[in-house]
Amino acid sequence: MASKVNLKIIQPDRTKLVGEYDHIIIPGEEGDFGVYPDHTPLITRIRPGELSLYTGEQITRYAVHDGFVTIDTDVVTIVCEVVEQDIEIDLKRAEESKGRAEERMKQSTSSEVDFRRAELALKRALVRINISNN
Repeated sequence: MASKVNLKIIQPDRTKLVGEYDHIIIPGEEGDFGVYPDHTPLITRIRPGELSLYTGEQITRYAVHDGFVTIDTDVVTIVCEVVEQDIEIDLKRAEESKGRAEERMKQSTSSEVDFRRAELALKRALVRINISNN
C-alpha cells in the first residue's frame, strides 16, 4: 500500500511539477474528486478549476485549464495547457480578462460558438482570481 500520491503535471512545453502528496483534489469534468494513495486506475477529462495538493497541514493550490488526468497504480499524471500557482497569476490581467469575457457574453447573441468561447474564458479568469485571492 502506497503512503503518498505521486503526481506529475505536464504542459505542452515542459514538465511543470513532480511531487508526492498525502492526497489531491482534481477539478474533473463532472465535478471535483479526491485522489488518495492506491486510488483505482482512471482516465478522465479535467475542467478549468482549482487543483489542491495536500501535504500534512499544508495546501498548495493551482489553477488548471482543460486537459486530462490518468491515475495509475503508482502515479497520477495531469496533462493540461496551463497550470498556475497563485504567485504566477497576474490578478489585474485576470480581472481584465473576466470583464472582457462578460462583455463578449452579453454581446454574443448571433453565435453559440462565440458565447461558449467567452464562457470558457470567463471560467478560466474566475479560477485565476480565486486562486490569486486565496
